[in-house]
Amino acid sequence: FMYTRVWIPDPEDVWRAAEIIKDYKEGEPILHLKLEDESPLEYRIGPKDNPLPFLRNPDILVGENDLTALSYLHEPAVLHNLKVRFLEPNHIYTYCGIVLVAINPYDQLQIYGEEVINAYSGQNMGDMDPHIFAVAEEAYKQMARDERNQSIIVSGESGAGKTVSAKYAMRFFATVGGSANDTNVEEKVLASSPIMEAIGNAKTTRNDNSSRFGKYIQIGFDRRYHIIGANMRTYLLEKSRVVFQAEDERNYHIFYQLCASASFPEFKDLALTSAEDFIFTSQGENIFIEGVNDAEDFKKTKEAFTLLGVKESNQSSIFRIIASILHLGNVEICSERDGDSCHISRNDPHLTHFCRLLGVELEQMEHWLCHRKLVTTSETYVKNMSRKQAANARDALAKHIYAHMFDWIVEHVNKSLHTSSKQHSFIGVLDIYGFETFEINSFEQFCINYANEKLQQQFNQHVFKLEQEEYMKEQIPWTLIDFYDNQPCIDLIEAKLGILDLLDEECKVPKGTDQNWCQKLYDRLSSSVHFQKPRMSNISFIIIHFADKVEYQCDGFLEKNRDTVYEEHINILKASKFQLVADLFQDTNKDGSSSTSSSSKSSRINVRSAKPTPKVPNKEHRKTVGHQFRSSLQLLMETLNATTPHYVRCIKPNDEKEAFSFDSRRAVQQLRACGVLETIRISAAGYPSRWTYPDFFNRYRVLMKKSDMTVGDKKLVCRNLLETLVKDPDKFQFGKTKIFFRAGQVAYLEKLRADKFRSACIKIQKTVRRWLQMVRYKKIRKSAITLQRFGRGYMARRYAERLRLTRAAVICQKQYRMVRERTAYLRVRQAVVTIQAFTRGMFTRRIFQEFLLHHKAMIIQKHVRGWLTRRKFKVARNAAITIQCAYRRMRAKRELKQLKIEARSAQHLKKLNTGMENKIVQLQRKMDDQTKDLKTQNEQLVVAKASLGSEVNKLQKELETMRSRQGDGSQLTSMKDELEKLRAELQEAHAHRKKLEEEHGNEKMRFEQRVEELERENSLLKSEKEKMNQRILHHSKNQESSASQSVGRVQAELDEERQRYQNLLREFSRLEQRYDNLQEFQPGHRRNNSNQSSLESDSNYPSISTSEVGDTDDAIQLVEEMGVEKAAMDIGVFMKLQKRVRELEQERKRLQVNLEKMEDQSKRKVEQENADLAYNSLKRQELESENKKLKNDLNELRKAIADRASKNSSSNELQDGYNLLLGQLKAANEELDVRKEEVLILRSQIVTAAQQKEKDTTNHIETNNLPEWTNSKKPIDKEEALRSYHGLCESKKLLEAQLQSQARKHEDELEAFHTQIELLRDDIEKKQEMLNHTMSLSPEAQVEYSIQQEITRLTNDNLDLKELVEKLEKNERKLKKQLRIYMKKVQELEAASQSTTAKPEMTRQVTVQRREKDFEGMLEYYKEDEALLVKTLITDMKPHAVSATVPCLPAYILFMCIRHADYINDDQKVHSLLTSTINAIKKVLKKNNDDFEMTSFWLANTSRLLHCLKQYSGDEAFMTQNTAKQNEHCLKNFDLAEYRQVLSDLSIQIYQQLVKVAEHVMQPMIVSAMLESESIPSLAGVKPMGYRNRSSSMDKDEEGPGSYTLEALIRQLGQFHGVMGEHGLDPEIAGQVIRQLFYSINAVTLNNLLLRKDVCSWSTGMQLRYNISQMEEWLRGKNLHQSGAVINMEPVIQAAQLLQVKKKTSQDAEAICSLCTALTMQQIVKILNLYTPLNEFEERVTVSFIRNIQNRLQERNDVPMLLVDTKHTFPVLFPYTPSALSLETLHIPANLSLHFLTRV
Repeated sequence: FMYTRVWIPDPEDVWRAAEIIKDYKEGEPILHLKLEDESPLEYRIGPKDNPLPFLRNPDILVGENDLTALSYLHEPAVLHNLKVRFLEPNHIYTYCGIVLVAINPYDQLQIYGEEVINAYSGQNMGDMDPHIFAVAEEAYKQMARDERNQSIIVSGESGAGKTVSAKYAMRFFATVGGSANDTNVEEKVLASSPIMEAIGNAKTTRNDNSSRFGKYIQIGFDRRYHIIGANMRTYLLEKSRVVFQAEDERNYHIFYQLCASASFPEFKDLALTSAEDFIFTSQGENIFIEGVNDAEDFKKTKEAFTLLGVKESNQSSIFRIIASILHLGNVEICSERDGDSCHISRNDPHLTHFCRLLGVELEQMEHWLCHRKLVTTSETYVKNMSRKQAANARDALAKHIYAHMFDWIVEHVNKSLHTSSKQHSFIGVLDIYGFETFEINSFEQFCINYANEKLQQQFNQHVFKLEQEEYMKEQIPWTLIDFYDNQPCIDLIEAKLGILDLLDEECKVPKGTDQNWCQKLYDRLSSSVHFQKPRMSNISFIIIHFADKVEYQCDGFLEKNRDTVYEEHINILKASKFQLVADLFQDTNKDGSSSTSSSSKSSRINVRSAKPTPKVPNKEHRKTVGHQFRSSLQLLMETLNATTPHYVRCIKPNDEKEAFSFDSRRAVQQLRACGVLETIRISAAGYPSRWTYPDFFNRYRVLMKKSDMTVGDKKLVCRNLLETLVKDPDKFQFGKTKIFFRAGQVAYLEKLRADKFRSACIKIQKTVRRWLQMVRYKKIRKSAITLQRFGRGYMARRYAERLRLTRAAVICQKQYRMVRERTAYLRVRQAVVTIQAFTRGMFTRRIFQEFLLHHKAMIIQKHVRGWLTRRKFKVARNAAITIQCAYRRMRAKRELKQLKIEARSAQHLKKLNTGMENKIVQLQRKMDDQTKDLKTQNEQLVVAKASLGSEVNKLQKELETMRSRQGDGSQLTSMKDELEKLRAELQEAHAHRKKLEEEHGNEKMRFEQRVEELERENSLLKSEKEKMNQRILHHSKNQESSASQSVGRVQAELDEERQRYQNLLREFSRLEQRYDNLQEFQPGHRRNNSNQSSLESDSNYPSISTSEVGDTDDAIQLVEEMGVEKAAMDIGVFMKLQKRVRELEQERKRLQVNLEKMEDQSKRKVEQENADLAYNSLKRQELESENKKLKNDLNELRKAIADRASKNSSSNELQDGYNLLLGQLKAANEELDVRKEEVLILRSQIVTAAQQKEKDTTNHIETNNLPEWTNSKKPIDKEEALRSYHGLCESKKLLEAQLQSQARKHEDELEAFHTQIELLRDDIEKKQEMLNHTMSLSPEAQVEYSIQQEITRLTNDNLDLKELVEKLEKNERKLKKQLRIYMKKVQELEAASQSTTAKPEMTRQVTVQRREKDFEGMLEYYKEDEALLVKTLITDMKPHAVSATVPCLPAYILFMCIRHADYINDDQKVHSLLTSTINAIKKVLKKNNDDFEMTSFWLANTSRLLHCLKQYSGDEAFMTQNTAKQNEHCLKNFDLAEYRQVLSDLSIQIYQQLVKVAEHVMQPMIVSAMLESESIPSLAGVKPMGYRNRSSSMDKDEEGPGSYTLEALIRQLGQFHGVMGEHGLDPEIAGQVIRQLFYSINAVTLNNLLLRKDVCSWSTGMQLRYNISQMEEWLRGKNLHQSGAVINMEPVIQAAQLLQVKKKTSQDAEAICSLCTALTMQQIVKILNLYTPLNEFEERVTVSFIRNIQNRLQERNDVPMLLVDTKHTFPVLFPYTPSALSLETLHIPANLSLHFLTRV
């Protein structure tokens, strides 16, 4: 017995843990113990002192979910287990066999949300952690499985949480079993709670919301187990609380709620004030409850009244009655002097208000409150009452009024919850008071404890019955178990001549008193074992209940049992002028007619008759309160016995209402009172521990030998092992599926298992320690050798160092001596040299002084001579500079004047754009050309000069010859004169040439200067442009950086909006489904309207028409047609008109600016207009001639078409002719444009040539004045030179004109740029203001504001695009109209041509040969075959029928039919086919709403049809990947964008249905596959299980359908993926489906992990991580690892890692915080609290470690969420995936029976 742990009694903690430190032998009187604080204790043992202490359970069993799983079942073990669970992991629920123990936490816990309800729904009770929802689910499941009514019995003392537990149970039923129709019965059931709490709950010293009555609520269900109604029965309302409250208590809540709302206008006539002013509400001296707002609660009460259908008039009457009770309590009764009579003041305002509110006579009520009638056989007397008697009568009247009002409200609540449908079964929730014992116990406590005795008896019998059934089921010999039977105590109370009978008998005695009744109890019942008489009192008695002894005070028993009220008061109330008040008391004497119809019989009263009547008195009239309570209790027990009960025992942990504080003494007292310990005792009396054979084998196979493991039968192996280990055969029994053990045997087996593990660990440790020591020795030996080696080396190095130091010392001495001698020598030598230096310097300075004097004199002479020379030079230079300045000033003035003129003409050249560079290049090229021309002219001039020189030489020679021949002097003089003239002309020519050269040089210099200026201006403009570009880039980068930050938010908001939209679609489909169900539910024949087809009646989509609203004019016309009021309701028209108004305003501003510009430009254009008149006239003439030619061509083409039409009459040939006409018209238009351009170019060249010719003629006239030479080449060269010069001038003027026009254009563009910059600046300022405004808002407001701005922008863009589309549609309609006109004209021409006999020959006749048309990918059908088409392709289509064909074949066929309807321009056909298709798909999906294959098939086809409508819509955005042939197949006439949206919504709905079906299939597989199956064999350990694991509500075999493996789950996922791929579903959509399914797997797995203590272990974490890795491998194998599915599994991955990491030190806490980023703080703490070691070698997570984790995670600000939302769905995206399949290549199989379709 040494080191055995035990429990010993303790006066403070009830039980205290200790450990035996010395072996104990039987018979020893003292047991040596050691307490937990290491203090020793000698514990006396003996028959008179104490029995042997209780043994403690192993630590591995502490904190179990089920108390019956403990190896040792006794009171200290139960108390310790509850305390550990409550204080450490804060678990308030614990199973104790069939009982759920609920401890009030006095705190708000996040364990009652809808996600928790979903997690417990459909689960076995033993699979999840204890919870009130688990009990409710068990009751609901057993009702559905066994078709037997159920009851949930919630009991406990005041403040233990009974009402809250019952409320949560009803919430579970309302959520799981919601009504099938829209009656919202479940909401009404929940709405009854605030009403009953208001009128039946009050604050007590133990509870702020204590129920002062018992109630049994029956929730009715139909055959499909949906809630259809409810009924409520109440028991024993505490009426005395209406007139009296103890200290720190309150009256019923409704009084304080009404007083808190007295200031409301509708309650002014109630004359209420604060609750402190009324006696009935102020006796407790505290009218407030902390944290409770009575006014807000009153609003909820009124809302509940309204929801339950209580009229406003009845509500006001109820509030009048409540107010009248308050006023009645304040009626002051004054005593007379004699003391035997009293009176009420006539001016008492409260009595006046009381009578006014109830509508009764004031005088009568005033009189009968102070008097009473006494009736004898002969006469009637009116007797005065004393003040005390009158006050008692007043209080009795108040209680009576409130009790009848309570019954009336309960009755009306039941009427509201009643249903006309047949109830198939029900679940009852009993919320009744627990066992009560106070210092003063009266009649109420007696009735309460009597009811608990009956419930305890029923509980014991039920537990005994379950034990017997379990033994019989397992075929174990049944041995009678002795359990406590409280039938003698019940007989003491309710048997004949029992306490109640004696009480009723004493009430019948006219002068019966409480003392007489008490004396009768002493005389008649003293022989009973359960009855005792107190020693010190004669007016009380003691009853020994099952829970405790209770002493009852007899005072008031008779009065409370009679419940007397005077008949005079009742008669006054019956005569009330208010109908409700009169009705409350009219049926007072008729209540006995239906004893079961009323909800409560405890409040019935015995009205004393004022006068005897000859009628037979009513039996019910004589019933006392005790008799009525016994009857109603008997009825309740019959109801409970007819149902399967479920027990919830609520425990109050402390009396101070502190959160998570546990008082062991109070807890033990309640555990004894509520029967939990009795359940344990019954279980411990038999075989409390029960193991299935596989669990026992897995747990204890370590105790087996290797030879035992070879046997295949696990049952036989378990038998052999137990027979070997446990020698006593009575300690265990073998059942069919389980092994039953006596108490303590599991602990013995656990000890053997632990010893086995310990011996194995010791052997492992021994081997490891030997290896460690050997490694340590080798390391030490190696270290010693290393140290020796280093030591010897160190000694050797020290000796060598000493030798080196000795040698160094000798060398240092030698060097020192040498330095000392040398220093002395150098000092002497330095002194000698210094003396010599100073002497030589003195002599040298003397010589230098003499030389310096001579040198200074020469310098002075040099400077004087230089100064004289420079002065003379400066005078001459200044004179020259003055002359130069004057001349240069004159030249500068001339140049300045010229530059000013040039500056005026070129002042705007600075703003030329980059196009001036080309002009500059042209100018440079022209200057180069001119330079070349000038060089040629110079060469010509040189040649002319040479020729002239040769001529002069010739003339001189001739002159000499003539002189020699003729001596005539006259000729010589004439020749000389002529020579002089020629020389003068030559000089003039030279001067003219120089002048031309100078002018050309000046002109060239000016051009070069202008080019340089333009280049500078261009460079400046480029630099400014670069600066502006850099500024704009910088600004855009800033905007992009600010915008990129908001992109993430906008993207997230977009995802949220998309998810919200898809949730709305889901809700719409659900409502549509409900609407269809309601339509199907309506009986009778429904007939459609005669003018409406069935398909159209099912359609909610708009039709496609070519006459839709085009632009704003059409919108205005639509407003005029619809009317202003209707159009105002059409938001589309309204937004369009509003946008048109904004555009008109902008257009007006723009036109105003353009007008101003036009005024400025009109002046400039006047000059150009004159110059362009001739050009325009020529252009107009050319166009007129071309127009005539084209008209002639058009007439010829028409005649040609008419000729072809007369020959060919078929529609196809006419269409070909029409296409030919269009082609030729197009070619003619192109040819016309080309000719126009050519004519314009030729005309402009002719005009310029004419102008040039005129200029040449003028130049020619001028040059004719020059003298002609004998040589013919001379005048021609000169004329050419002059002509080239004038041409150069003209080209210069032309270039200047072009430059000016370019400058004007540049100015206009610059102004446009400035205006654009201004607009951009305004836009930037607005955006900056918006940004500043946005930054000043809160984050939530920023998100909302950005969403609003984005919505506004998108709305404007949408309107712009819509308007553009409408304009294009309008143009298209106009073109179609013109086309129809042309077609009519063509037809007229055909008719005219047929009537004529002769046909003229056409010069441009076009002949087209007929050929067979190819298949264009269209299918034609008749309108009558549409229903057959839909039926064949959709309604009757099976996926396997088209499995061997092209995927999504039905979608392609439907689109080809739509193409043909579009081709023939039949909008009705398009509308009808699309509407029928959509409705048929919906019907098919509704019919097969649980078929994954069918749903996947139609999701693929619907999305493919949507992609086809996009691909062939003609929109360029969808045509980028099309082939040329596919582009030819685009739709021609209709825009089906609206139907694309409808199909997109339908695809989203089908996707959601697909995910729902897949999740429904996988739901039962997830937990078993992920958490329970052993994919790694022999890893998971099994712990001892309790009753809940033993007896599940779902009986299934080990290998039954309820057990799934991971391979089955992966196989199911693969099947889903294969089906989607086979049907041709887009891989992106299939990836999103898998991602959603993985999220569901993650949510279900994590939620079960958070709600199951048995799976929170290290081995489960290893198993879970392996399972997740297998699923990741499957994703990689299917190429789905990029779909985001793995990210969804991150919380489960981190949870598995959390189960595996160390959880001890602060470093471990930091690692956990950095690891578990995907888990919330609540989830991490929950997993750590649930972590359970599977053996004694593991350690639990300490409370301090968990607190450390909580402190570290406080900074996260996580959402307070424990469970993951299993209903969350990601928004689905349907990416556009065009098909590469060409429609004309599609083959339709014959088995589809589509013979009525024609290929076109």
